[in-house]
Amino acid sequence: MDQQDQLRELFRMQKALNERIGVVTDGMSEADKTKWVLNYTRAMTQELAELTDSVPWKWWAKYQKFDEQNARVEVVDLLHFLISLAQVLGMGADDVFAAYVKKNEVNFKRQDTGYTAKDADDSRHI
Repeated sequence: MDQQDQLRELFRMQKALNERIGVVTDGMSEADKTKWVLNYTRAMTQELAELTDSVPWKWWAKYQKFDEQNARVEVVDLLHFLISLAQVLGMGADDVFAAYVKKNEVNFKRQDTGYTAKDADDSRHI
C-alpha cells in the first residue's frame, strides 16, 4: 500500500469511527462545523498536554522519566482528532496531501529566503 493509500485508509477509518459515535461530517451545517472545529481543537489541546506530560519537562522534579510508549499513543490520539477536524472542514486525504505538499514548498522557500518577515500571502494558494 503506497503512502497516499495509507492516508486514505486512515481517513476512511476515522470517518467510520466518527459516524459510529454520531458525528456525520457530510452536509454539516455551519453551526455544527463551528461546534466540531472547537470540539476537535480543544481535544487536540488536551492531547498535546498529555503528550507534554510524557516527557520530563519539570526541571525541578527528579522522579520523571520519558514515557516514549505513552508519547506515541498521544501522537496517534492527536492524529485521530486532526483527521476528524480535516473532515469537518471538508478535506479528504487527497486534499490534505495536496495542501501539505504546497505548504511544504512554502516552508522550504521561507528557509531559503531567511524568513525574516511574515508574508500573509505566501500561503493563500494552499
